[in-house]
Amino acid sequence: MAVDPVDHSGSAPGNLMARLQRPRSDERTRIAVVADPHVSTREEGTSKLFEHTEAHLESAVADINDRDVDYTLCVGDITKDGERWNYDAADEILAELDSPFRSVPGNHDVEKEGYDHENLPLSEFEARYTPDGLPFHERVGGVDVVGLNSAGGDDWLTDSHDGLVTDDQLEWLDETLPELDTPLVAVHHNLPTMSEQLVQHRDNNEPEMAIPPTMRNPGPFLDTLEEHDAPLVVTGHLHLPSATKEQGVREIMSPTTCSFPQSYLLFDVGPEGTEVRLIPVADHEGMMLGHYERHQDSFTGKGLTDMAAIRLAQFPLVDES
Repeated sequence: MAVDPVDHSGSAPGNLMARLQRPRSDERTRIAVVADPHVSTREEGTSKLFEHTEAHLESAVADINDRDVDYTLCVGDITKDGERWNYDAADEILAELDSPFRSVPGNHDVEKEGYDHENLPLSEFEARYTPDGLPFHERVGGVDVVGLNSAGGDDWLTDSHDGLVTDDQLEWLDETLPELDTPLVAVHHNLPTMSEQLVQHRDNNEPEMAIPPTMRNPGPFLDTLEEHDAPLVVTGHLHLPSATKEQGVREIMSPTTCSFPQSYLLFDVGPEGTEVRLIPVADHEGMMLGHYERHQDSFTGKGLTDMAAIRLAQFPLVDES
């Protein structure tokens, strides 16, 4: 008889990833952050476990509904590659959420050269997931959620999966941040020091590992966050849990629901600060499958899997208490 070595009975939800002094709010607010579901209904295999993506997102939604969550936020890559049918499948699952849902686009959600299918236009993405358009600001309990588009659109960044926070968004951010009490900024691509963690791992451990697309010209974006004392940026893109701090700005990167370690993040913001927990969406057998498939997929997959395992072994990654 198989023995499951995991027993979380009687414990707090998930695994403590970070304790942050900021953001802080007198009104306790709980936000679920989902990253990179990559929902696919017609593909199988790869390290993203495409045939399991719907089940993983369903598990996340069911768990979120049990956690008294005030707001659910996705930091991009809802779909495999922006296919309308995959958005429709994701929307059927997300319709079961009890909390409001918003998403910023990821590099796999928007138009890219070489796609052989009709991509969902950015305007329709906004209509579905950010009714006030992009960028957006929404007050949720005691938190000011800010969403930006680093992924591109119908006519920009179509030749690359790199990220960019455009000048018009920077201008909007410069005008908006001073008006906010407790900003939490959501964007798909990562700050430079987060990307540098991959370079360091490659140089030390996995020389044939490729570095996924990075954010172009991140300096002005980071300078704007620093100038207005924005305490927290939440990202996805690299499919693993990690944390960094640059120019006084903390970045928390959410793992993906689709591949190891199949999880989402729970942010509890209160008077003492913010606590971040990682919540798995797969059982022990599913985690073993996710680890194996990602580790075997490629040198890059192996490197990212090893990085994820190392970080999970070091939880909490940040403790500012």
